[in-house]
Amino acid sequence: MRQVEQTKLEEKLRRVFPKAVVYKCASQQKLFASLSIPPYLRDWLVQRFAGDDGQVDVEQARSYIERYLPGRKDWEHLKQRMIDGEPIRFLAKVTAQVDVSEGVGLFELPDLSFPKRQYEAVIDPKLLQDEEKREALLGHPEAWGVVELIWRVMPLRTQKEQGRCVMVDFKPFRPYRVDLGYYRQAREEFSTEEWIDVLLMGMDYNPNGFASEKQKLAMLCRLLPFVEPRLNLMELAPKGTGKSYVFSQLSKYGWLLSGGIVTRAKLFYDMNRRQQGLVARYDYVALDEIQTIKLQEESEVRGALKGYMESGEYRVGNQEGVGQAGIVLLGNIEHSRMDENKDLLAELPSAFRESALIDRFHGFLKGWDIPRMHENLKATGWALNTEFFSEILHALRTDIGYRALVDDLVVVPRGADTRDTEAIKRLACGLLKLLFPNAVERGVELELFGRYCLEPAKAMRQIIRTQLSMMDGEYYPFIPDIVLRLPLP
Repeated sequence: MRQVEQTKLEEKLRRVFPKAVVYKCASQQKLFASLSIPPYLRDWLVQRFAGDDGQVDVEQARSYIERYLPGRKDWEHLKQRMIDGEPIRFLAKVTAQVDVSEGVGLFELPDLSFPKRQYEAVIDPKLLQDEEKREALLGHPEAWGVVELIWRVMPLRTQKEQGRCVMVDFKPFRPYRVDLGYYRQAREEFSTEEWIDVLLMGMDYNPNGFASEKQKLAMLCRLLPFVEPRLNLMELAPKGTGKSYVFSQLSKYGWLLSGGIVTRAKLFYDMNRRQQGLVARYDYVALDEIQTIKLQEESEVRGALKGYMESGEYRVGNQEGVGQAGIVLLGNIEHSRMDENKDLLAELPSAFRESALIDRFHGFLKGWDIPRMHENLKATGWALNTEFFSEILHALRTDIGYRALVDDLVVVPRGADTRDTEAIKRLACGLLKLLFPNAVERGVELELFGRYCLEPAKAMRQIIRTQLSMMDGEYYPFIPDIVLRLPLP
């Protein structure tokens, strides 16, 4: 995209989304780089302290950060102010849970390494009586919001009376109310090529840094689990292509596990804490550095994964539950293996090298089609605010109109494999939501749907089929010949 074209696109973006765009600039974002805050919060801060030209008032931003985003060096002073009787309020990342034995809510401030001792930080019972705030605190493993804390001497059921830090208020960080109708209507203003660039800029990427549309679409495919419920995706890519960034930083509705041991309690249900696992609380769970991940009690966790990936249901002990999170497998791949007709999965841990498990992944994303991160891939210019963008992606998940449209647009041959058919439809549905969000109201041209949705979906599923045929002779290497439903003459 030439500079003149980019300027025109940015002008259109500012006109169509006047309250949801922010000026993204790598140099001014350095101000926020050391704060360990995600891009969706960063963009909100930039927008709050930027002028009409998008440039941040550095002094105002720094003053706000010092006042409302305390670091560990500030925490001792804040505790002293609480002990002196002053309520304190600031923006923070919070984790919360209910302690059944004491009948009390507990919280942590992980960025401040607080608390050091159990029952030192408790939630006022009155706060948890507010349904919206209770859901904001307990419905996700982590939540950003404005906390109000006081110091109070109080006993618990089995704990002696002592001073505790008490959360008396919590206002979740939700600066946008999403209007999907407006978003769909806004899509009408852009060509397909322009819209692809709009999405990339919303992800913090510069469209001019990609060598081809193929590279751009491969990057956008990483967003499929963001918009489509229970979409299971596998990606192997060279190092430095930004896998971890996309799945850990762009949305507060996703969760990234990087290496280590994965337990059934963490994924599905913790019987000791009586707490739902990640799949019940997030839009997707990404297992990064898959070559270093181990499953605790391998056969049980793998069995639970297969059941969940098939139906969205799980059972731990006598506890049954459902989730909407997709499972995403992320790993590195050597250059010599970057061929979909070779055994791509040879270096996966044995726990994941089972055909019945691989079959439950809807598609394979060739991460080697995505360029390695370099400076000219960083977004520069006016773009959708990442927080607004992530809220839109989350809202698109629940609209069933897209799947109904996909069902109407394709013809499935009789006798087609059910898993292949479902996988292709889900992938096509996700691409439809991303690229043609207006389709449920305006329809979509068959040629565009075929080119940008159906054919990429079939290609991603074909790789899964090819790999299955190499692993297990019971699997044929072919997917069903699902085609477009031609209109009646």
